[in-house]
Amino acid sequence: MRQTYPDTSSPNHDFSSPSVNDANGDGGDAIFASGGPVVPYPNEMREEGFQRRRSCTIMPSGCSIRALWIVNNLDAVVFSRRFSVVEKQWCSAFKTENGNGGLDLPRLPTDQQLANAFALRKRREGSTRGYGIRVAQSIKGSDSWIDDPITRHVISLCLTEEGDDESNKNERDILWPIVLHTKALYSILVLPLVEPREMKEFVKLCMRPDCGPAVGEDLSLSSLLLNISSITGAFMVAHAFGDIISGDISEPEVVVSASPSVGGLFDSLTGSIGISSRPKPVAAPVASSSLSGAPTTGAAASDATKAAPLDRDILRNFIASAMPFGTPLDLSLSNIFAIKANGFSSAEPPPQELKQPAWKPYLYKGKQRLLFTIHETVNAALYDRDEIPDSVSVAGQINCRAELEGLPDVSFPLAGLSTAHIEAISFHPCAQVPAHGIDKQNIVFQPPLGNFVLMRYQAGCGLGPPVKGFYQLSMVSEDEGAFLFKVRLMEGYKSPLSMEFCTITMPFPRRRIVAFDGTPSAGTILTTEHSVEWRVLGTGRNLSGKSLEATFPGTIKFSPLQNKRRGDGDDEESESESGEGTENVMNVEELLVQKMNKDLPAVEVEEPFCWQAYDYAKVSFKIVGASVSRMLIDTKSVNIYPTTKSPVEFSAQVTSGEYILWNTLGKAPSAAAV
Repeated sequence: MRQTYPDTSSPNHDFSSPSVNDANGDGGDAIFASGGPVVPYPNEMREEGFQRRRSCTIMPSGCSIRALWIVNNLDAVVFSRRFSVVEKQWCSAFKTENGNGGLDLPRLPTDQQLANAFALRKRREGSTRGYGIRVAQSIKGSDSWIDDPITRHVISLCLTEEGDDESNKNERDILWPIVLHTKALYSILVLPLVEPREMKEFVKLCMRPDCGPAVGEDLSLSSLLLNISSITGAFMVAHAFGDIISGDISEPEVVVSASPSVGGLFDSLTGSIGISSRPKPVAAPVASSSLSGAPTTGAAASDATKAAPLDRDILRNFIASAMPFGTPLDLSLSNIFAIKANGFSSAEPPPQELKQPAWKPYLYKGKQRLLFTIHETVNAALYDRDEIPDSVSVAGQINCRAELEGLPDVSFPLAGLSTAHIEAISFHPCAQVPAHGIDKQNIVFQPPLGNFVLMRYQAGCGLGPPVKGFYQLSMVSEDEGAFLFKVRLMEGYKSPLSMEFCTITMPFPRRRIVAFDGTPSAGTILTTEHSVEWRVLGTGRNLSGKSLEATFPGTIKFSPLQNKRRGDGDDEESESESGEGTENVMNVEELLVQKMNKDLPAVEVEEPFCWQAYDYAKVSFKIVGASVSRMLIDTKSVNIYPTTKSPVEFSAQVTSGEYILWNTLGKAPSAAAV
């Protein structure tokens, strides 16, 4: 779900102050007290942090968190935190909305109650996240009853015991909205503060008899959530905790030319916490060592974290600094560790007329330069059929790293918006967009420390698919097939665009390959038991300024299937068993698989579309030199104020996402045009 950032220029949140004796800001009501002192904010920085809140992880206005829980794969709560300051706001608003006529206030559940409710939802909805689709097993008050797929990410929990009367539910029995994020072996549940009237509207949706709202109707779950700014903040909190748990704490990639380290104050402060301008930044050693007990980076950190027990100390310290009193301020773990290690004082404070923002606690000192990287991911589904149009889209982002002294403002015009066919665009909260036109967007920003994402966008592929062609697979028998590839690489692409590699893979996760025969016109072949990999363009051979056409015919033989298809009589028996099971089976995933794939063997989760009825080839590639959406930054038009002689470097790289060649001779799923 794509989240947008509301305007943060006019905060309207009422920041309540804890009591003098409540040093941790949780009113003594938290399950875990903060493990470590709260870092005090100087007055000017506190004012700047509360009023502007403009870092990449600063929350939208009005965002407060009532509570959060971390649940393991055994449905046990391993960490929880309640924020009594925010809970008092909820109770006060609830009394104002409902009056003081002796109505019981809805209270937060205990850890055991939360775990029981979460386990009950998994049994009722069919999986941890649920599909959000109404089925025969759906009951009033459940997420699937609303019939909205967004309930895979924003869920509700019923606090009544299983078997209780479902028709008398109200806002006191339902905990909503809970943002659910799954990372490693844990589920992170975050409960933001919402208005009681929004809770009442959700309860109405839970109890309505029809199957979801009509088209164009105002009352729908998606439209309701769109107007709640705290949902965006809760998602950011959940993802921050997920990154800490998994050790996936790396900054956006900024590709720079090979050169020695710039040194200076910034490198000395941040070198130990993983901030790097190298092409492949690694996870923060501080976080990974705290989580797993030994310094690990990259993928190793994630694997080690899955096997290691949850370290609560780092979570407590993170909460105390990043979201005191339940109000998220700055979720940047790098900033928090740097502040705790070095304090707030800068080596050279800025002039008095300039306020140093809280999200930039240190000023850079050293060789100056400004780095931009456009990173685009191309997703495509190519069918080679007249009745199904091909689908090609580009998801891009502009990463930036500003090694500039002082507190400068950076501005540049972003041209080519019309030629890039921009469908959606969002900016970093530190950026201002004062003027824009049909084909021009002026961006002004005051860059924070380290690598950050300046802008994200969705666009069309202005130059066409980087890899065109078709894939055909025909099974001449149950265990033998013949296939043909015909592809053209970089058609219509000119210098400086250059393709570094291209690989096409045919996966067969449920069939074991016993024999293979085929020779491509270009490239090499690598086979495994369950796949055939065609390296059309190997590493070390760049394709630039021209296109490449290649074909690959061949035959393939599989080992015999263990379970043969049933006869007609067995099919009737299977249908009756399936119908009987529909009334008893509560797992929605199993039900959908039975309907979509009744007579075919199931596959692993990693290849959800690669049944015998659905076969495809997956394309992987990397292109450097420029963007494929025609998005461009003119380094000569970048201005820095106050003026300084700082080189501006620009780079671009394009990688493949879900780039699929569907079998022209087989079945293939496609989206219906509305």
